[in-house]
Amino acid sequence: MKKVMCAGTFDIIHPGHLYYLSEAKKYGDKLIVVVARDDTSETFKGKKPVHNEKGRLEQVRMLKIVDEAVLGHLGNIFNIIEEIKPDVICLGYDQNVQKQELEEELNKRGLKAEVIRINSYMPNLYKSSKMKK
Repeated sequence: MKKVMCAGTFDIIHPGHLYYLSEAKKYGDKLIVVVARDDTSETFKGKKPVHNEKGRLEQVRMLKIVDEAVLGHLGNIFNIIEEIKPDVICLGYDQNVQKQELEEELNKRGLKAEVIRINSYMPNLYKSSKMKK
């Protein structure tokens, strides 16, 4: 079974998220989604999400395309990758993690996951920061 991992805040689920997840699912058999902790989201985005981590996790779990959803770890964001051991990691078009940095970190940890950046879907309309306004 080929495991695909996606990660994000998923504060307000919108068609852009659904596109990201459905495109990612094409790369394997099981889609595992890591929902960012409130503190992690604040560190990366400079503000707390509107919805708390437990609420966001439950929203993602309810999506039919998602096979499993988990909260990320506090602290080192790469530890969850070691735990899940995905075959493929799909990054969103706007995620700050650089593909090369992630590949280097995977190599350091002895993990062999393919890293794929998913294209955007109508980012002028479907981006959480724009939708919150």
